[in-house]
Amino acid sequence: MALKLYGLPMSSYTTRVMTCLHEKAVDFEFVPVNLFTCEHKEPPFLAKNPFGLIPVLEDGDLTLFESRAINSYVAHKYKDSGTDLLRLSDIKEAAAVGVWMEVESQQFNPAITPIIYEFFVAPISGKTPDQAIIDASAEKLGKVLDIYEARLSSTKYLAGDSYTLADLHHLPYTFYLMKTPWASLIESRPHVKAWWEDISSRPAFKKVAEGMKFGEE
Repeated sequence: MALKLYGLPMSSYTTRVMTCLHEKAVDFEFVPVNLFTCEHKEPPFLAKNPFGLIPVLEDGDLTLFESRAINSYVAHKYKDSGTDLLRLSDIKEAAAVGVWMEVESQQFNPAITPIIYEFFVAPISGKTPDQAIIDASAEKLGKVLDIYEARLSSTKYLAGDSYTLADLHHLPYTFYLMKTPWASLIESRPHVKAWWEDISSRPAFKKVAEGMKFGEE
């Protein structure tokens, strides 16, 4: 039985899981959830995720939500298929993956999310982007990326010399950032830029990016 992924193709959190599934060469059925009609707040979907958020993954009688947790499950279950995204064969490498996954979640994501929201989502919602929020978030993101620049000057990827979930989790939001005036935050840091060009060129993500039309003309 194929896995079922409920979400939206332009959703950063949905595409994070889709990228992982493609990296692991896992067959799955994609089930669109219409956020614009608030389908995610209706009882059938709330039975899958009581917080009413996408994505949701169903694997038989197992239902999971939270994109990073889903990816960890997929990477563990299909550890012998596709790319080794957790470096499970080496406890020290696996620990480094865990550290940088936390960095993405706790440092990178909180800094980049307001930029994407204000630039792309606010106008769709009929709101004027708050430049003060964007500026403050760009400053925070720049400080995080300074640390990345130093890290990536000695390793090819964040957790070492292998591509892992620590890198993959950055893909969707950075993809959208590169379509904004703040792409310079990436482009002005040579090691971060090289890292971004590397991870965004992977076939698994390129396949997913085709459906990420948020912010396109």
